[in-house]
Amino acid sequence: MSVELVVTVLSRDHPGVVESLADIVAAHSGNWIDSSMARLGGEFAGILRVSVTNEKIEELVSALAGLSEKGIEIAVHRDRAAATPQSGHRARLSLTGLDHPGIVLDVTRTLSGFGVNIEELRTEVFAGSMGGEAMFSATADVVLPEKTNMDDVRDRLEQIAHDIMVEIDLEESTE
Repeated sequence: MSVELVVTVLSRDHPGVVESLADIVAAHSGNWIDSSMARLGGEFAGILRVSVTNEKIEELVSALAGLSEKGIEIAVHRDRAAATPQSGHRARLSLTGLDHPGIVLDVTRTLSGFGVNIEELRTEVFAGSMGGEAMFSATADVVLPEKTNMDDVRDRLEQIAHDIMVEIDLEESTE
C-alpha cells in the first residue's frame, strides 16, 4: 500500500538541490507527484508530494534527513488531504498596487474572516514601468465555504483595496 508524504525543503540556493531530492525519491521507489519550488532571495524553498510504499517510508525519511549534511533542511509529513476534502466555491484573487508593509496581512485577514482557505499564494515585488517605484502583485487560488456569498467577499475586498491603495479582483475559478 502506498502512502503520500508532503516534504518541505529549504536550502542555500545552488545547483543540484532538486536532483538530490529526486535521486532519493527514485532510489526508494517513490513517485514524485507534484511540487512547487522557487528561489527566494539567496534561498531555495520548496514543497513536494511523493508517494511511497509503507515498507519504504522509514528508509526514505532517513535518506532525506541525511541531506542536512549538504545544508538541505527537510521536514516530512503524511499527506492528510484525502481525509479532509476541500469543498466550496473556487476563486482566483489578483492584486496589484504600490508596495508597502501590511498588504498581505490586510487581505488575508479579510479572507480569513469569511472562512476562505488559501490553497496557493504567489507574490512578487517588481519595478513599476513609469517611475520605477516598487510595485506589489499577488495571485491566490482560494476556496470560499459553500454558504459564503462571493459578492460579500468581493465587496469587503474592494473596501480594503481603497484603504490600502491596491486593485483587487476576485473571480470565480473555472478550474
